[in-house]
Amino acid sequence: MDTHPLRLKVQSVAAETPFVRSLVFGVEGGAVPPWQAGAHIRVALPNGGDRPYSLMALPDLPAGTLALGVLREQQSTGGSQFMHALKVGDVVAATGPVNNFRLHEGRAPALLFAGGIGITPILSMAAELKAQDIPYRVHYAGRAEGLLAFLPQLRAICAGALHIHYDSDDSRLDIATALKGAPADSRVYVCGPAGMIDAVKAGALASGIAADHIHYELFKAEQPSSPDKPFEVELKSTGRVVTVAAGQSIIQALEAAGLDVLYDCQRGDCGICQCGVIEGLPDHRDVILSDDEKASNKVMQICVSRAKSERLVLDL
Repeated sequence: MDTHPLRLKVQSVAAETPFVRSLVFGVEGGAVPPWQAGAHIRVALPNGGDRPYSLMALPDLPAGTLALGVLREQQSTGGSQFMHALKVGDVVAATGPVNNFRLHEGRAPALLFAGGIGITPILSMAAELKAQDIPYRVHYAGRAEGLLAFLPQLRAICAGALHIHYDSDDSRLDIATALKGAPADSRVYVCGPAGMIDAVKAGALASGIAADHIHYELFKAEQPSSPDKPFEVELKSTGRVVTVAAGQSIIQALEAAGLDVLYDCQRGDCGICQCGVIEGLPDHRDVILSDDEKASNKVMQICVSRAKSERLVLDL
C-alpha cells in the first residue's frame, strides 16, 4: 500500500520571514484532494519517515494547488531542513489530507490563538469562518516584530478581526483580556508551543468556556525532560514483550516487531494511538490528555510518551 499517494511539484517558494517559507505545490497526475481548515498532510523525507504540515488557505492561491508554511527549526531533525531546500520544479511525496483539528459545526463565535508557526492552521480557520460569516477574532503572538509570518495574507483575510501581539512590547498577549466578554458558547482554537496551549486552555476554562469547546494542536512534539532510556512494553492480549530503545517510540518498536498499530499524528495531539495502561508508570509527553487523565496513568499516547518504570503493560 502506498502510504504517500500524492506527488506534489513545487510551483513557487517565498520567504515570509527570515525563518519561515511558504511553498505552493501542484498535484501531479490528479486533482487537489478536498480538505477543510485544520487539515494537514505528511511530506515524505528522502531518508525515510515524514513530517506533518498544515494546509493553508492563502488568499489568491492558484486553483489546483496546495500551500504549506514551514519554519526552519534551529535544531532540525531533517524535516524543515529538507523543506527549506526545495526549489521550483522539485517533486515530493505526501499523504492525503487528514484533519484532527477541524472547526465546529453551527454558528457559534470563535476565538483563534496562534503562536509562531502555529498560525498555519489558524489562518485557514479564519478564512473559512469569514467565508461562512461566523463571528471570530484572531490573536497572533510572537517574540518580536519581523518574526511573524503571513501577516499580509492575514490582514487581507481578517481586517479588523486580527490582533497582533509581540512579547517584546506593550502589545504582549494577555489571554484573560483576549477572552473577556466571550459568549459562553464560544469555541476556542489554539495552535502553538505547549506553554501557550496550556495558558489558553486554563484561561478559557477560567472564563467559563466549557472544556469540550476548547480545541488545540501542537506544532511540534513535547521535548523530553530527561534523556530517553530503554524500557519494555508487554502486550496484555498475548503476553509478548517488546523492548523500546532509547530514541525509539513505542509505535516504532511495535512496528519493528511486526505488529500493526493504529496511529496518525505521531506528535501526541490527535489521540488516535491512545491505549490503556494496565501496569507501569507512563512518562506522558502528549498535549491531548487532561491533567487528571495524566495523573491517573490509566491511558497514554504511545506515539510520543515513554515509561518511567522499567516495563509497561499495555491494553494491546
